[in-house]
Amino acid sequence: MARVTDLRKRWMKQAKYRKEYDALEKEFVLASAVIEARNRAGLSQRALARKMGTTQPVVARLESGRARPSLRTLERFAKATGSHMRISFMPVKPRHGAA
Repeated sequence: MARVTDLRKRWMKQAKYRKEYDALEKEFVLASAVIEARNRAGLSQRALARKMGTTQPVVARLESGRARPSLRTLERFAKATGSHMRISFMPVKPRHGAA
């Protein structure tokens, strides 16, 4: 049976797969940050939802990376977890050989 890491290495050689994978990076980064902030605050998904004035499934969707939360939702999340939200824009690095 093939291991997931071996499959991923093979798939990453395919341009279409790599493009789709790269497109999901932002969602993975946000989901990881949300989970980390909730854990740092010592809150369960249910407790966080109560503090945010929402439901546990909403928090679960935030943590899954499937949701595209509004700025208002992220502000409520930051307040509920005792976190400071920072949004930044970084210049795109040109690919090697690109003009």
